[in-house]
Amino acid sequence: MSSYYSEIELQALGLKSIGKNVQISRLTCFYSPDNISIGDEVRIDDFCILSGRIEIGCFVHIAPYCGLYGNYGIVMKDFSGLSSRVSIYSGSDDYSGNYLTNPTVPEKYKNIHSGEVILEKHAIIGASSVILPNVKIGEGTAVGSLSLVIKDLEPWKIYGGIPCKLIRDRNRGILDLEKVLNKEHEIKV
Repeated sequence: MSSYYSEIELQALGLKSIGKNVQISRLTCFYSPDNISIGDEVRIDDFCILSGRIEIGCFVHIAPYCGLYGNYGIVMKDFSGLSSRVSIYSGSDDYSGNYLTNPTVPEKYKNIHSGEVILEKHAIIGASSVILPNVKIGEGTAVGSLSLVIKDLEPWKIYGGIPCKLIRDRNRGILDLEKVLNKEHEIKV
């Protein structure tokens, strides 16, 4: 037996939509699968959790032990990727001490900071990084391992640190490779 779901098993997961040539580990957990859309040529590795409203584009890789908590929306556009142990939160409790926290507490006692998280095309997130709510990571942006993303990041830059800071510009050579790949696979952009 393969460690990835078969095509028939993928259809039975009840996802909102699923593309072609999708590989999802049998050890991935889905919560609210009817709110999760997955494009073509996607691979999701072992021990990942996908929960809430999530849109995954084409040619996306999510490495082992990633958590996508998308109650308020997560979008991963084409060619974006997550290295191992990345966590993305579209909602987070207020830790100030003025409100109660955790999902067992009624909403009226909590203050949730929330907002959609968007990874534009070719955005890549390094291992063990954390992305907090209401953040847009620009096209072609790379985030180094062990980074904390708390605000929007400019396109075609490299960031790293806690909180992450600009390191330098990122080369755009991958756009030429994307064109070649699209031509080889007869993909319309």
